[in-house]
Amino acid sequence: MRGNFRRNSRMLRRGGAGPILMGGRPMHHMSGFKPRPHILRMPFDMFVSESFYPRLKPQPDDKDLTQALLKRHAELVPPANEQTSIQCLLLKVQGILEGLTVAPGSFEACQLEEVRIVGSFKKGTMVCGHNVADLVVILKTLPTHEAIRSLGAKILEEVQKQQAQINHELEITDRGFNILSVTPPENTKAVVRVLITTIGRNFRLISSSMHLDMKYLQSHLAAVRHSRWFEENVNHTSVKVLIRLLRDMRTRIKGLEPLSPWMIDLLAHFSVLNTPNRQALSVNLAFRRVIQLLSAGFFLPGSCGILDPCEVGAIRVHMVMTMEQEDLLCRTAQNLLRILSHGGYNAILCLDQKNVDPTAELSVWNGIVVTPQDSVYDSTLYDRKTGEEPEDEEVEEVEAPTTEKEADSAI
Repeated sequence: MRGNFRRNSRMLRRGGAGPILMGGRPMHHMSGFKPRPHILRMPFDMFVSESFYPRLKPQPDDKDLTQALLKRHAELVPPANEQTSIQCLLLKVQGILEGLTVAPGSFEACQLEEVRIVGSFKKGTMVCGHNVADLVVILKTLPTHEAIRSLGAKILEEVQKQQAQINHELEITDRGFNILSVTPPENTKAVVRVLITTIGRNFRLISSSMHLDMKYLQSHLAAVRHSRWFEENVNHTSVKVLIRLLRDMRTRIKGLEPLSPWMIDLLAHFSVLNTPNRQALSVNLAFRRVIQLLSAGFFLPGSCGILDPCEVGAIRVHMVMTMEQEDLLCRTAQNLLRILSHGGYNAILCLDQKNVDPTAELSVWNGIVVTPQDSVYDSTLYDRKTGEEPEDEEVEEVEAPTTEKEADSAI
């Protein structure tokens, strides 16, 4: 009894969970227990703290980095023939869907509520080689698999009537369906992904065996909100340039894979426009800031990160990642920052034509050896909720002393 009481008292002094009594009530009143608030913190950001840490020498000349970033961005912009082919197919599919929304005629497989263009094509951040445009179709009726197949077949039939000289195909997916085309004479490929969702009141009627997966339906509605927010808030060219560069890096550098397209959009917007004087940063400074923020733990547990502007409540975008992914992202950014600091930006941007992950193995930059860091996350030594090490001692059930005399005898 004495050992249990002392153990529980130590846990209370350390701020841990109080002992559980026989009646189910914790013994908080016995030791002045006050729960510790979980405070989120902003990692160090030089671009916000520069007034507190004035420079001792002028800003270094970043002309070479700026030219490298713009050169790589020019390579990532889709050529005119790709943009023309995808725009032509998208407008035809959109027109057919909007026609079915207003006047469905004999088509009775499903009823359409709204059609919205979303994704990188809508935002103006499409990357060369990824000739895909996204459409979200909101149904009034339930999104059954049979209705989606019928809708896809109807769209394919109508597109073929309008462009008989071009070969079109229909591909059914877990999210809806795709319409593919190959345009001669360059054989330019284009894909329109039709993402299916439904109106809010139908969500309680969704069955996993008959309808599309609930997580896809919700993510497609979220894509509509993301597209609307982007259209209203992102007008600066540097943001779109930075988004293309980060998406390209994500495809080549394994440690950046946990970043979703929505995270990249918000991270680029934050890095360019979130400054004390409200002046947008140039693309070279914003690029450095992204890597510095991620390496400082911007997307780690305990960090305030970035609030999702399209969700209700204090939802932070990086909380969808596992802690293993957050650790991988942070240490990858730290490796990238070391490479960037010693002039290795050509390898980061793939301008050296090697197309390898510069953080995957040991490398040397201007005589400086950069060694990939090891993981520091251990699931047995970390608590996601508090961001601190869990207690090693077990909490045992003890009976509460009912009188002062009994409490003294227990000690």
